[in-house]
Amino acid sequence: MKATGAEKTAAGAQRQASQVRTLIVDDQEPFLDALRRLIAAVPGFVVAGEATSGEEALAMVDDLSPQLVLMDVRMPGMGGVQAARSLAERHPAIMVVLISVHGKEELPDALVDGEGPATFVHKQNLRPRMLRELWAQRRSG
Repeated sequence: MKATGAEKTAAGAQRQASQVRTLIVDDQEPFLDALRRLIAAVPGFVVAGEATSGEEALAMVDDLSPQLVLMDVRMPGMGGVQAARSLAERHPAIMVVLISVHGKEELPDALVDGEGPATFVHKQNLRPRMLRELWAQRRSG
């Protein structure tokens, strides 16, 4: 027996509901593309939306309801650190991972020490396994 259109839609909605909805934020298209490919390579994760600035990301969060935000540190306008702080105040359940091609030295000390509103990962190190591990730590913590 074949599934009806309604059954297929319900199954698709259930599958999507069980996936980690991820908002990707970067002002450079090559990095957005890399983040799209990363999310596509990790079972259980889906791109819920894309933004190119901190302001745009904050404006999208209420409509998209992401569980995870992967966000560049340095962007025109509101950067990732300021946007992460605002997200933590407005939506403390959202996990924010700040990413950069630069090192931790560009971040405030509280963030580097793990006391801030986000986790930091060097863009070079952001791979499917690391993404799964970060999410698993978040869920168990």
